[in-house]
Amino acid sequence: MQRLASGIAILLATSACTTMEVHDGMPIVTEPMVAPILTTPEAQDNLTYAEPEKARVTHVALDLALDFAAKRVGGTADLRILADPGEERLVLDTNGLEISRVTDHVGRDLTFEIGEQVEEGGKGAPLIVMLNGVRNVRIHYMAPADAEALQWLSPEQTAGGEYPFLFSQGQAILNRTWIPTQDSPGIRQTWEARIIAPKPLDVVMSGVAQGEPEDLGDGRRAFRFIMDKPVPPYLIAIAAGDIDFRAIGPRTGVWAEPTVLPRAHAEVGDTEEMVVAAEELYGEYRWGRYDMIVLPPAFPYGGMENPVMTFLTPTFIAGDRSNNGLVAHELAHSWSGNLVTNAVWGDSWLNEGVTTYFENRIVEAVYGKKRAEQEAALMYANIQEVLGEVGNDAPGTALSTDGGYELGSAIAYDKGAFFLRTVERIVGRERFDAWLRQWFDNHAFQPATSEMFYEDMMQNLVASEAEAQALMLRDWIFAPGLPSNVAKPDPAAFAEVDAAVAAYADRRTIPTAYPNWTAAEQMRFLDNLPATLSAEQLAELDASLGLSDTGNNEILFLWLEMALENRYAPAVPLAEEFLARVGRAKFVRPLFGVLWDQGDWGRPIAQRIYAKTHDTYHAVTRAGVDRVMAAD
Repeated sequence: MQRLASGIAILLATSACTTMEVHDGMPIVTEPMVAPILTTPEAQDNLTYAEPEKARVTHVALDLALDFAAKRVGGTADLRILADPGEERLVLDTNGLEISRVTDHVGRDLTFEIGEQVEEGGKGAPLIVMLNGVRNVRIHYMAPADAEALQWLSPEQTAGGEYPFLFSQGQAILNRTWIPTQDSPGIRQTWEARIIAPKPLDVVMSGVAQGEPEDLGDGRRAFRFIMDKPVPPYLIAIAAGDIDFRAIGPRTGVWAEPTVLPRAHAEVGDTEEMVVAAEELYGEYRWGRYDMIVLPPAFPYGGMENPVMTFLTPTFIAGDRSNNGLVAHELAHSWSGNLVTNAVWGDSWLNEGVTTYFENRIVEAVYGKKRAEQEAALMYANIQEVLGEVGNDAPGTALSTDGGYELGSAIAYDKGAFFLRTVERIVGRERFDAWLRQWFDNHAFQPATSEMFYEDMMQNLVASEAEAQALMLRDWIFAPGLPSNVAKPDPAAFAEVDAAVAAYADRRTIPTAYPNWTAAEQMRFLDNLPATLSAEQLAELDASLGLSDTGNNEILFLWLEMALENRYAPAVPLAEEFLARVGRAKFVRPLFGVLWDQGDWGRPIAQRIYAKTHDTYHAVTRAGVDRVMAAD
């Protein structure tokens, strides 16, 4: 059960701040949407310096200029503050920001200090502002050239090769390296921005664009954006470069570099259908438009669910929409993650696990049950693989953790999804869908915790004590391992493929049906081949199945991983080319890990490649590779 700090609750009811909307050409004054702050012990975020129960940010207004030559962004951030009566201390999160001045809304200086820097985990340093009775604060600042949230690309690192590019990645706590605010998922904020960029670059953000850009007459243009719904601050995102737009449906479209746009548009052509399917499942899409931008390959993730502007890696483009589960996933975040957000990062399964379940339901609605079941079976295999490596009792295999565990996607994403699949199987799809829809409706634009999720299930879903025992809810959420009631995927989903794996293991028979298999079937086959293979066997697989020439990066990754694990020298040039053009951490980190594990054979290769690629990777990807290559 959520509750508000008492002083702020009073202020919420009496706030005079307003926003303006326009209807039929007439302005309409509306009250701003202010999200609650959770104050229960499990909602306390130890990755923020903020004290939101005393003084919190409710709105951020950015006025920033992009300097591509210096690789810096700077300007002002105006913060609207909600505070207890008499509270004079505002605590913000920063990491490397150069603060030159802090004032009130009329330009009077406010006293401030920057506290001790904490490098571990990227927590940074607190910015403490003495409010002196005001509730609107302006911060004049410059972000550092090495701000971890920002990736500045040279023209050579783009598809067009003519103009530079910028993109941000804020999750989990990186936005404090370019925005001074309370950087916690439980402190939701509305925001707006004015961004100045050099011509002819275009700017997009995770807010709604406001008209055409303003020509400033000095070779620069100003772009304006508004997000009038409170979002966690990690979802404030920006991209700027030589990009064009192409519509998909009445509320969907895609941005990309001009040379990439035709392929990108063809790949995401099912997006409008996905939005319709998602709404039929769990209610209205509440963000207006759903646009996407396909970024250069340096983007460290498959996708990022920034509201109204999903960021996507180009590595998902396969030419046959076989990797469009990624689009379904980021779209599903518009409900689970963006609409209802984990209050602390130890509960990130509330974002990712619920979204992965929702993604699979969208895939089923758009592409059919067979594909959905196959993709679910791949997820289940991921869970089994991780549990086999770390053990069923490893504390990081619980869904709700203290946030300090890094076991990849198999737990928060896949175990979370199988938790909901299991609940659906036990109570029935109709009841489960009605419950999940009301969860989104009743907690819209609010933070949540695992305890809240559990209590809501007990109050609004579970029909009897016997059903509660059958569901094993607390075991799923708070205990390690995989509960005994897990709804396992249909073994028939990959019956033909698993038979082919067995035939190859026994007789080295290469399946002639492989070219006609789905991408999921091909991945299942490659991922289950014997661990040890000779150079001759690898060469035969490559020649027969066309692995080195595949246009699907997921399959190419599996092939390179298998080849490098077996020290297959002919694959090294392809691996080097792949690692030079792709910055997605999901691919980069494991391949460097495989090379590093190969000792005297692989480590010199890894060092040589990383010396060339280090500066082209986002900070998130570099950090992962650095950890791998620091291992003994």
